[in-house]
Amino acid sequence: MYDTVKLEKGMYHLTGRSFSEALEQADPSAQYAGTELAGLDAFERQLKRFDIHVAGENCDRVEKFFSTTESAVLFPEFVRRAVRRGMEESILPELTAAVSALNGTVAKGFSVTETDGAYNTVTAEGVSLKKTVITETADTVALNKYGRLIAASYETVRSQRIDVFTVMLRAVGRKLANAIAGKAITALLAAATSVTQAGASVTYADLTALYAEFTDYDMTTVIASPANVAKILALTEMRDRTLGADGSVRLPFGAKLLKDSSIGDTKILGISKGFALECITGSEVLLETDQLIDCQLDRIAVSVRAGFQPLMSGTAAVLQPAG
Repeated sequence: MYDTVKLEKGMYHLTGRSFSEALEQADPSAQYAGTELAGLDAFERQLKRFDIHVAGENCDRVEKFFSTTESAVLFPEFVRRAVRRGMEESILPELTAAVSALNGTVAKGFSVTETDGAYNTVTAEGVSLKKTVITETADTVALNKYGRLIAASYETVRSQRIDVFTVMLRAVGRKLANAIAGKAITALLAAATSVTQAGASVTYADLTALYAEFTDYDMTTVIASPANVAKILALTEMRDRTLGADGSVRLPFGAKLLKDSSIGDTKILGISKGFALECITGSEVLLETDQLIDCQLDRIAVSVRAGFQPLMSGTAAVLQPAG
């Protein structure tokens, strides 16, 4: 049962298993089906075991994690989850069709070549079928390291409410993901076809021209700088703009409008999210777990490795001024 699991530092250093996976193996969630603990994962059951409230009216302070030597073992996983949550709340998940995990720092590249578009698929008797050819290339995808350093002593952190500290950690995750998203956008721009903007300032006709660049795929997402997003929102055609179920702004033809400062003010990027880009991760969010458990919080280093591989052609286009 969850209240008899022995928690120790070594659970963070098991080969091929994360701390959460080690907890889940020791305390499988399946055995709680139909009980009041159903719906909680193994980590959340440990929070309940040590009566650590991470949100709500009775939210504890960070020092509650360090009430015992065993409960202190939970703190690095709490930090990792909060940072990961912030990453998931960023623009990064909006840019990738798939996320792959890899043990290493370099991934092999590949290319996809199609002999025709989606509207030329009829094959006469005796004629070879149209081809989609996937080949490995000599190019490689580098998994770069991205990180941020949190400078805060234990004495500063210990008295913070856990929910407030969670907000701070989510902000770190968001900053980290925004840096990674900049690299993703660079990869998409490199693979994008170009559409020339008609004048000095973006018009609705420019956006529809960008939309028309997509033939085999739908343009689901438009990414622009904050300045260009403001210009788009000021267009007459956007007065009756629609909102997605998640509250996101949608262009009249359905594409989600997102802002990111890394793209600059001279480019507006359109993508088909479900087909454009693969994110390859070389690690989960990494922390110096032993130091966190021992209350050595002066410097919390958070890092992750990631690289990007463009996927299908015709899934990214960029609108930019002439010249």
